[in-house]
Amino acid sequence: MGASRQYLIDDLSVTESWRLFRIMAEIVDGFEVLGDVRPAVSIFGSARVPADDPLYGETGKLADLLSRAGYSVITGGGPGLMEAANKGAADAGGDSIGLHIHLPLEQKPNPYLTIKSDYRYFFVRKLMFVKYAMAYIAMPGGFGTLDEVSEALVLIQTKRIKPFPIIFLGSAFWSGLMEWFRGTLLSRGFISKGDLDLFTVLDTPEEAVQFIQRHVII
Repeated sequence: MGASRQYLIDDLSVTESWRLFRIMAEIVDGFEVLGDVRPAVSIFGSARVPADDPLYGETGKLADLLSRAGYSVITGGGPGLMEAANKGAADAGGDSIGLHIHLPLEQKPNPYLTIKSDYRYFFVRKLMFVKYAMAYIAMPGGFGTLDEVSEALVLIQTKRIKPFPIIFLGSAFWSGLMEWFRGTLLSRGFISKGDLDLFTVLDTPEEAVQFIQRHVII
């Protein structure tokens, strides 16, 4: 019994050691694929939004405006609002970049990518979003959108990275979260008042692009 347990632990150690090499290789591959990307904006949003939803068109317009302003567009490379952003960027002749994560369900790369980088590990993918984006825009979305934006907020709050624009687009959708930030997190002292300045809530693609242009000079 004891010997079997020891073999199991030894096998696990070997597996974990090899996983480190896979992680390192994934990081190197990401750096090589994305190394020449011009100043970029990451757009996050739900993978579950159909093409006939107004949000799809709005996200495409946002990416179109960003591309015409000289920015590359980075998304998770999947369906829904990610697809809308990549389509808008590609149709405008800009860099349409997808950081594709391998998942068992909904995540397939959309057909509008001019640059695709593949990932097995979420934390490596998030590293690439932060490293190569000069601004984040959160369209309406679920846990994945919240995860990506929260990561950037924490890194800026703790001064691990330099501040950059973080925009929540769609005040009606994000109003509940903003109320919770102010009414619960701030009121109970879990964040400081200055932390509310780490992000901006806007309503239109034009406002978002103008805001980024004022803060990200290319």
